Amino acid sequence: MLSLVTFLPLLGALAIAIGVRNNAHKANMARYGALIVSLATFFLSLVLLHRFDVASSAFQFLEEVPWLPAFGIHYRMGVDGISLPFVLLTTLLTPICILASWESIQKRVKEYMIAFLALEAFVVGVFCALDFILFYILWEAMLIPMFLIIGVWGGPNRIYAAMKFFLYTLAGSVLMLLAVLAMGIKGGTFSIPELMDLPLSFQFQVWVFLGFFVSFSVKVPMWPVHTWLPDAHVEAPTAGSVILAGILLKMGAYGFLRFSIPMLPDAARFFTPLIFALSLVAVIYTALVALMQRDLKKLIAYSSVSHMGFVTIGLFTFNQQGVEGGILQMINHGIVAGALFLLVGVIYDRLHTREIIRFGGLAQRMPIYAVIFMLFSMASVGLPGTNGFVGEFLILLGAFLASKAVAFLAATGVVLGAAYMLWMYKRVVFGEIRNPEVSALKDVGMRELATFIPLIVLVFWIGFYPKPFLDVFHVSVQHLLEQASVIKTGAVVMGMK
Repeated sequence: MLSLVTFLPLLGALAIAIGVRNNAHKANMARYGALIVSLATFFLSLVLLHRFDVASSAFQFLEEVPWLPAFGIHYRMGVDGISLPFVLLTTLLTPICILASWESIQKRVKEYMIAFLALEAFVVGVFCALDFILFYILWEAMLIPMFLIIGVWGGPNRIYAAMKFFLYTLAGSVLMLLAVLAMGIKGGTFSIPELMDLPLSFQFQVWVFLGFFVSFSVKVPMWPVHTWLPDAHVEAPTAGSVILAGILLKMGAYGFLRFSIPMLPDAARFFTPLIFALSLVAVIYTALVALMQRDLKKLIAYSSVSHMGFVTIGLFTFNQQGVEGGILQMINHGIVAGALFLLVGVIYDRLHTREIIRFGGLAQRMPIYAVIFMLFSMASVGLPGTNGFVGEFLILLGAFLASKAVAFLAATGVVLGAAYMLWMYKRVVFGEIRNPEVSALKDVGMRELATFIPLIVLVFWIGFYPKPFLDVFHVSVQHLLEQASVIKTGAVVMGMK
């Protein structure tokens, strides 16, 4: 099942590459083919969820085939309660992205759809891989389609943004490769589940943690290695920004959850003050930077850095509330930030500008759009009743149990978040119509509405009844914290508070 969910999009991309000619008359064949394949992948991932045992912390749907057995390398796949939600988020956002690109992408449509399906396959594979070498190959392979999506279909400065994205991520990945090789040589295997139980000296843990940290912090991104993200978001096409904010940023935080915390718990605790400090700078500083932005995409991009700062605080609280809040907030951010970029795309397709000063009075011409924009703005702020509130509440509760000072400083980010989102909404949606082009705008159509409805349902579902979502990863988080409570240098189990 996991291999089918992972590689069905790749098979679909191959079918489109072979069966669809590259001309304007065949573009719709590529669009419909990509949409059908992505929807089929999503429904298969729902089958995974239906068959998943939430009472077990073990990896499920295991697959293992010898690959390079002489080197301890196997094709290993499996998911637990931590990785499965991100598989589902990826398979949900991909068909939404394809729908959002239906009219905005008019050149090289075939290649665009192939790139998106390949990206989906590689990202799902990252969340399912249980072999370090397989994980690393898929992690690196993901760079290629994303690089092309930004570099070919992006804005005027797309080449600069694509190169910056590629170089930042690749530079971090080189150090991760050294960490992976060190773990594999030390344990005699590249099996991720086996390496989780490997006793390691504190000095070894520190060096390996730093190797992982550089790579994962770039991907999150954490301050000060976040500067590639605003450029990538501004230049990427709308769907590229959605998948970048919704999925790719989660891969770094997932790496902390999967490797740094359970495999290197002593080093993780040692570096927790540093993680908290960098996360707080991200939460507060990038929120202030967002307040100063004149470009809608840049404002949402900086807000993403601020929100991911909340996530890393939650993950390193080493308590149930904080870690579960961090995971849930990753899902929430994927939903809300993805929707906000879709909303920017809707108005950009009509006015061909993202300058906030060019808008104003949209509520008079696009009332449905204004309501949807308000909903996701409030979810980003963390209004009670929306998904953003549940995640932020759990993170702040976990942070309070870990450090009252960290919790207090993180809470200021909530206030700043409300400031920049309400400021943006007021200037874009309310007031008088200053731009004559706004007077001729049409409200959202059925295709655009179809991209928002699933996300709106999730905003309220998680906001009012988060239990089914928390149940998926509750037992796995308990197991993760048990692994993190082991002092591996002496194999002593600490009492959990």
